[in-house]
Amino acid sequence: MGSSDSKLNFRKAVIQLTTKTQPVEATDDAFWDQFWADASTTVQDVFALVPAAEIRAVREESPSNLATLCYKAVEKLVQAAESGCLSERERQMVLNCTRILSRILPYIFEDQDWRGFFWSTVPGAGRAGMNELDEDDGARPLAELLLLAVADLLFCPEFTVHSHKRGPDSVESMQSIDSCEYIWEAGVGFAQSPPLNYIHDLNRTELLRLLLTCFSEAMYLPPTSDNTVLNPWVTFFCSTENRHALPLFTSLLNVVCAYDPVGYGIPYNHLLFSDYREQLVEQAVQILIVTLEHDAGAPHPPASTSSIEEQEPTGPENLFVNYLSRIHREEDFDFVLKGLARLLTNPLTQTYLPNSTKKIQFHQELLVLFWKLCDFNKKFLFFVLKSSDVLDILVPILYYLNDARADQSRVGLMHIGVFILLLLSGERNFGVRLNKPYSLHVPMDIPVFTGTHADLLIVVFHKIITTGHQRLQPLYDCLLTIIVNVSPYLKSLSMVAANKLLHLLEAFSTSWYLFSTAQNHHLVFFLLETFNNIIQYQFDGNCNLVYAIIRKRNVFHQLANLPSDPASIQKALQKKKKSPDLISRTNSQETVSMEGSHPAVPAEPGTLKASLVAMPGIDKLTEKSQVSEDGTMVSVPKPDSPQPVHSDPSAAAGTSDTESNSGRDNEDVFYTEAEMQRRRLSSASSVSSWVPTPEWVLSWKSKLPLQTIMRLLQVLVPQVEKICIDKGLTDESEILKFLQHGTLVGLLPVPHPILIRKYQANAGTAMWFRTYMWGVVYLRNVDPPIWYDTDVRLFEIQRM
Repeated sequence: MGSSDSKLNFRKAVIQLTTKTQPVEATDDAFWDQFWADASTTVQDVFALVPAAEIRAVREESPSNLATLCYKAVEKLVQAAESGCLSERERQMVLNCTRILSRILPYIFEDQDWRGFFWSTVPGAGRAGMNELDEDDGARPLAELLLLAVADLLFCPEFTVHSHKRGPDSVESMQSIDSCEYIWEAGVGFAQSPPLNYIHDLNRTELLRLLLTCFSEAMYLPPTSDNTVLNPWVTFFCSTENRHALPLFTSLLNVVCAYDPVGYGIPYNHLLFSDYREQLVEQAVQILIVTLEHDAGAPHPPASTSSIEEQEPTGPENLFVNYLSRIHREEDFDFVLKGLARLLTNPLTQTYLPNSTKKIQFHQELLVLFWKLCDFNKKFLFFVLKSSDVLDILVPILYYLNDARADQSRVGLMHIGVFILLLLSGERNFGVRLNKPYSLHVPMDIPVFTGTHADLLIVVFHKIITTGHQRLQPLYDCLLTIIVNVSPYLKSLSMVAANKLLHLLEAFSTSWYLFSTAQNHHLVFFLLETFNNIIQYQFDGNCNLVYAIIRKRNVFHQLANLPSDPASIQKALQKKKKSPDLISRTNSQETVSMEGSHPAVPAEPGTLKASLVAMPGIDKLTEKSQVSEDGTMVSVPKPDSPQPVHSDPSAAAGTSDTESNSGRDNEDVFYTEAEMQRRRLSSASSVSSWVPTPEWVLSWKSKLPLQTIMRLLQVLVPQVEKICIDKGLTDESEILKFLQHGTLVGLLPVPHPILIRKYQANAGTAMWFRTYMWGVVYLRNVDPPIWYDTDVRLFEIQRM
């Protein structure tokens, strides 16, 4: 009975607050204590008993009451952080204040006039009893007091950490405590694993939820191309002002990377008892990705050889980014990589008992964290690529890409997965690692094949392009860039993968497809460059691809003889109207899918999705590097003027013609999807005014790098035909055997230099990451629904 009474009292207090037109004095403790004295309200109760409409009503009609409520809640947290939360009553009060602030903050952020409230030094100037805290604390803004109190509370013995002291004098002063001794989990820079305590996990989770809510002010500002706009909450929390920055960063990283959802391996254990660690891990990884949003354009700190803790950082920089960039011990890298791989692979694990293992849901946050690690810590990136462990990250990414390809609500997941692969593909070692045989049996609905991880990558990319939804088209450039980047290192493609590449060329080189937009021919350039790389650098092991090229030689002849007169262009465009979606419908020799796989399905009607800003084109995303004789990379300068037309087709491989210009002005990078849609409709007339001309066709047709392939066909086709006639062969394996032992040494043009397009960060990608990351955080926090139905401006929430 007590619990329903207390909820009633809490509700009465909320109603009093919304109906009182006169300001309630800050000194009226009997009134204010009703909000945090109760021991039985949960966070879900607070969200249910404090409706959005009432928070907005107080904000508009009695602003001083809302200000006092926030001020008093922060005051309670500051007092508790100082005293060390010794009594059960005090701990309950901390949790209740935390929940109330988590409920109210989004409504403060959504109102422009209120946004500065937490950053004002005297929140209640002129009201009795409101200035005590400020005098004590050198007039710190309320936001800083709140963040410092939360940081202290996250290392409060017997509340959020296991106390080391025993006996009568076991009370530890919060001011003198060394929080580095209280890191939550063993791992990077910390060797002891404290005993698991689910109460501590729950308390940490609530405090982290409040932190995440504080940081979410970013959601209420429209997307901007100005990369110098910093999040004041994150900036302060990750600065030297926060004495717990290092132990907290380490705790968050270790808790995430040490988590094992399978636990003790008892089947169905997740159905028998709650896993409080999982909630903590989810909040921890979300806090990490949000705090690791980089200082505006600040240069990365140099990698140091000392341990993470020794160097004093300079200037007001983000300490979390700083610590992440300075991790350097191999055992720490190993711990982080194995932890992330274990969690990313978790949803793929097949067991004989259906649903017997717990499936985690926070893989998008893990992918962003992996991205940040590779981006800010180049030593980590090289560690990942040094061994085959990178394949433990690759396989789950390909699984997620394949699984999400039909679901428009997961288009952001498709992008982050492709970005990670684009980043990795810029390193030679990634291409080399792909030659490892693929023997796992992850349940993906792709054709069964025997081959390497390179084959898996090509087969999955082919499936995305041919059976993914329409909005993935901007990713085609990226997918093919990844294939081009790794192609010089692929020792032997399987017949299945070789056929998939030829099928893509066939689809992309049909005349109506080439003539229907100003960019489509770039895709053909990418594929031809892939074939050239393999023929020139890996001819010996690639008889399957050579055979596929010979079988489909008419595709190359048609490309070389592509008509460019006005009549032919018109005729091709007429065909487009008849078969609008040739790529998906072309027979792609689909065969039996892998055992246990389910087809990718579109999102259920009613699924919520967050809009994203548009992505920069591939030429803005990457910069070219040429691999020199000794294997080092030399960057290729970007041409300022339009390229001259080359007379030698193979010389064109190194020019910007292979690049996509994405067809978007750079400014478009900063529009949300809905705005992009509107702009597309308004500019439909201008787009439709683009007409392919004979001059335009000739401008790129003359640069198609066909020379190597034509020479190969010229030499090998007569030989293969002769064998077939002489031996009466119809058997593929004999022809393959002949090709396997053949050689083209001295017959092909001089090998072109290997060109790698390395991922290049820019303001557009930074903005894309911000909208994607906060969209994920918004949609994943549904219990309680922290931001639901508030006036978010960074993205739009749309219902499918």
